[in-house]
Amino acid sequence: MSARFLLAAALSLLISGCDRTPSSSSTMPEAASGETAGEVARLQAALARDVPGRITDAPDGERRWAALAQAEIKARGQTIRRPQLVMVVDRNPAVQQMRILLAQPSGAWQSLGGTTVSTGQEGRHGYFITPTGVFLHTDEILDWRAEGTFNANGIRGLGLQGMRVWDFGWQTAERGWEAEGRESTIRLLVHATDPDVLEQRLGRPASKGCIRVPGPMNVFLDRNGILDVDYEAAAKTDPRYDAVLRPDRTPTPLAGNMLVIVDSAGGSVATAQAR
Repeated sequence: MSARFLLAAALSLLISGCDRTPSSSSTMPEAASGETAGEVARLQAALARDVPGRITDAPDGERRWAALAQAEIKARGQTIRRPQLVMVVDRNPAVQQMRILLAQPSGAWQSLGGTTVSTGQEGRHGYFITPTGVFLHTDEILDWRAEGTFNANGIRGLGLQGMRVWDFGWQTAERGWEAEGRESTIRLLVHATDPDVLEQRLGRPASKGCIRVPGPMNVFLDRNGILDVDYEAAAKTDPRYDAVLRPDRTPTPLAGNMLVIVDSAGGSVATAQAR
């Protein structure tokens, strides 16, 4: 592991989220419609090339994902002010998938594709139900990278060495092992998992509350800076953030900062209206 990654990992232990609610807007200029379409095409081609087993959507499926995301974003008081990418996760145990959506202030939202994931598992002690909501990836918290070490069960819980760990801070989550529905706080992370043991189990609830993604999707999100609009701005003046970011990255001008977690089992898709 490089010294930069080790520095970022160490510093992350000292930094936690602040109390203020950050804005979902970005300082990145809005791309022209033709440039947006070209960048979406580039990312779709990269996704097809770099992420085996990617999931694509027919028009009806694309509209369902857009409706779920739009309803959750509206319910949480957030606003899409420019064309940007959002990561949407459906925690429904029967779905357990994520999508990268192009969200726009007006016009149809577009799915670039996605993969299976694993969210929090119910009925197992110490395991939490992944919360729904809109969680912003800002420069208030420093991400880190997996060391690739094995735990007591012989599992690399965060995946191979160098895999990105996106840190969304402390969040309230339901205790999945209690019938009363009591809540506690968890550190909400998006991360890879063991490629030899656990990655093949993605597509079912299995985590302690975090979101597990396949290794190739982890790299795709990381290399293209899908959620890094604030990090790229911070990296220009703060070496801590530059140390987290990949040296071989190609940051997209459509980068955003929203992780949207929905639950299609809750019926919200029936009431949401896709644009």
